[in-house]
Amino acid sequence: MYSILKSAHSGWRYVVLILLVLAVVQAISGWLGKKPYTEGNRKFNVFTLISAHIQLLMGLILYFMSGWYKADSSVALGRYWKMEHVGMMVFAIILITVGNARSKRGDDALVKHRSIALYFGLALILIIAAIIAMVKADPSRTAFGIS
Repeated sequence: MYSILKSAHSGWRYVVLILLVLAVVQAISGWLGKKPYTEGNRKFNVFTLISAHIQLLMGLILYFMSGWYKADSSVALGRYWKMEHVGMMVFAIILITVGNARSKRGDDALVKHRSIALYFGLALILIIAAIIAMVKADPSRTAFGIS
């Protein structure tokens, strides 16, 4: 069960990253191009939110199944998996959730697009920073599976 979930979590990250990049590009395009915020925009952003939450749930299950919460924090690898990875990912999911919620409350299309662009963009930057930190903490891993 653990190896299946680990593979699913590892593969699902690409879905999340692709959706997040597309959502940010779409939001920036809508914001700067003064485009209307359509039902398609809303659905795409919600789908991005859902995919990120699925990734978080798989990650939390893996975290407690693997025992990383017991890791030695004085070692870079243990600290990364015990605190840094979890902290950055949870914060990224919070940013995505807040951005989606703020876009729902916005009065006009520009506010909605701007909320998505800013919050999803910050989450994307945080996720990429976490990937870079992972490669630094664990040299056996590569960024995005690329050597």
